[in-house]
Amino acid sequence: MTEITFDISRRHVLGLGCERGTPADEVMALAAEALRLAGLAPGELAAIASIDGRAGEPAILEAARHLSLPMLFFSAARLEEETPRLKNPSDIVFARIGCHGVAESAALAAAGQVAELAVPKIKSAHATAAIARMRLQKE
Repeated sequence: MTEITFDISRRHVLGLGCERGTPADEVMALAAEALRLAGLAPGELAAIASIDGRAGEPAILEAARHLSLPMLFFSAARLEEETPRLKNPSDIVFARIGCHGVAESAALAAAGQVAELAVPKIKSAHATAAIARMRLQKE
């Protein structure tokens, strides 16, 4: 599944990235900050997205459980396709994992081709978060 279907009230995707072993409370606090910056309630999210290398990462899985959201995971190659739409591409991230960003890229990949970043990448000590919004036809 590369895109999800949105309804008017749930058309945002939270992208998350983190170092291995990042505490769940750090990821949750960063997710809450991204929601605050976007002016969104958790119920306005459709999903959480990340890189497939974090599919078993406890902190990211806990965020999805806590928010009762499905998880979407993408390969580094798929995330790299989003590079032209990124606000904060990183050569360091590219050197490490093969794409120029995780949080922004994953959120955009999940939200679809007409999505835009509602919250560009924000960082904590060991994690990143971003929120993408599916644009409506009339926007």
